[in-house]
Amino acid sequence: MLPERTPEDDGTTPPPARDRRPADRIALRADLRAALPDATAAVVVTAAVFAFFWARMESGDSATVAVMPFMDDAGTYWMYLLSQAFGWSGLLWAWGTVVLGLLLSGPRPARLPVSRPVLERWHRTTSLTTMALMFAHALMFAAELVRYEAQLGWAERLWAGFADTFVPGWYDSGTGRIAIPLGQGALYLAVPLGLLFYVRHRIGANTWRRLHRFVIVVYVLSVWHTLLYGTNVWYGEWPRTVLWLLQLPVAVLLLLRLLRPARRAERLGAPGRSEGGSLPDWAVRAVGRVVAVALVVGLVVVVASGHDGGRERPAEPPATSPQAHEPE
Repeated sequence: MLPERTPEDDGTTPPPARDRRPADRIALRADLRAALPDATAAVVVTAAVFAFFWARMESGDSATVAVMPFMDDAGTYWMYLLSQAFGWSGLLWAWGTVVLGLLLSGPRPARLPVSRPVLERWHRTTSLTTMALMFAHALMFAAELVRYEAQLGWAERLWAGFADTFVPGWYDSGTGRIAIPLGQGALYLAVPLGLLFYVRHRIGANTWRRLHRFVIVVYVLSVWHTLLYGTNVWYGEWPRTVLWLLQLPVAVLLLLRLLRPARRAERLGAPGRSEGGSLPDWAVRAVGRVVAVALVVGLVVVVASGHDGGRERPAEPPATSPQAHEPE
């Protein structure tokens, strides 16, 4: 007896069903899965920073308590401490993703510990983690404000916490009138700029690249927000100096990226020629290089001189009222 023929034998097997989902949606899901280890590490770092802040508050060494003595109660203000912890881990992850992006878009190092595709994947996953940490930072700050406004009804408390945290210009007290909008600007730019990668095939690669350059603005706003509003770097002491020092590698990589970009079309040739681009493009690139040089020099001067904008720690703690909004 001849064996029974199967559909596979005569070539009639229908082809496997194709995934009709958009490629950008598949790519985002893949990166979200790949970001799980990175996000787990971020949670561990956030927990460690939270424990550090808690311990310093319990020991009486907290810079936050030095700025706002009424907060000398870690059990009451734990949401505020958690907001601080998310903010610092978010800034650390933002630093990492910016460094990776500059390594990828600038002159290629002679040796890299991993392949370029791996670096690109790390750049994307750290970007996703950074967005999540920034949102968690803002959310815990809002939660603390809701807890704080105990004299209001629940609806008013929820609105006050939401508006002070997420509505630009609503927060109207002290340094926060400037620092809070800077943080909001960083958050509201980070999300669309980070997610545009997954729709670059729809908006065009050139458009995506032009918009993606503004990611550095997100990072600058984040650092500026921290220097103005972070009580842990409020005084002109070593934590503030370390924060300034961390900006030197970013500034140097940015300068190298502008001087020797990986893409030939971005190199600064003679104006008007094909490799130099049009005169306006050439001028913008030239100004960018001058600004980057000034930034590196400025950072070196700030760190070397010690004039970093920090305040002197007062001999006596300030008489800060818990009824006034204060910096983080």
